[in-house]
Amino acid sequence: MTLTVTDLAIARGGVPVLEGLSFALHPGKALILRGPNGIGKTTLLRTLAGLQPPLAGQIDGAEDQIAYASHSDGLKPTLTVMENLTFWASVFGTKGIQHALDAFALNAFSDRYAGNLSAGQKRRLGLSRMLVTGRPIWVLDEPTVSLDRDAVQMFAEAVRNHLGQGGSALIATHIDLGLDGDVLDVTPNKAKPQPIDDLDGGFL
Repeated sequence: MTLTVTDLAIARGGVPVLEGLSFALHPGKALILRGPNGIGKTTLLRTLAGLQPPLAGQIDGAEDQIAYASHSDGLKPTLTVMENLTFWASVFGTKGIQHALDAFALNAFSDRYAGNLSAGQKRRLGLSRMLVTGRPIWVLDEPTVSLDRDAVQMFAEAVRNHLGQGGSALIATHIDLGLDGDVLDVTPNKAKPQPIDDLDGGFL
């Protein structure tokens, strides 16, 4: 499944941040999203994931195909590692979580409550959810936050395996993950400042 974005415009808090953005993400490929802080990378990913509507443009190939991981790990602290993964597998209608435990070296913590994990362990568990979604398009927002060097390599290897199975990934990150992918710099698509046509508009 190819994700195709055509002439997209998006806003944060009602203020346009990106416009005229077009790209395609093909099966087996990774696309690294770049741009300065605050330019709208997170807003773009949230829009692609269906969490907010675009201002204009078209998104094709996203419906029921995207698995999204944000800055939040999306964990239930009173459930164990195993119970969290089992819950997410049931949400997405998939079976089997062992491959997710293995990929992020979580077996030793499988019976530990998520709320008692370290920040890095929580992040690994949050990212392992991607492996039980069964969805071909991964959209990830700064996925390596709180990860040590070994865990970053675990994540990069999980992405490589996903791509090798025909999946794709759009990743907002400032670090080099060693992935064979193109770079999408959204800096040229920064929205033009909106004119203030009245006094009240200056406070919106």
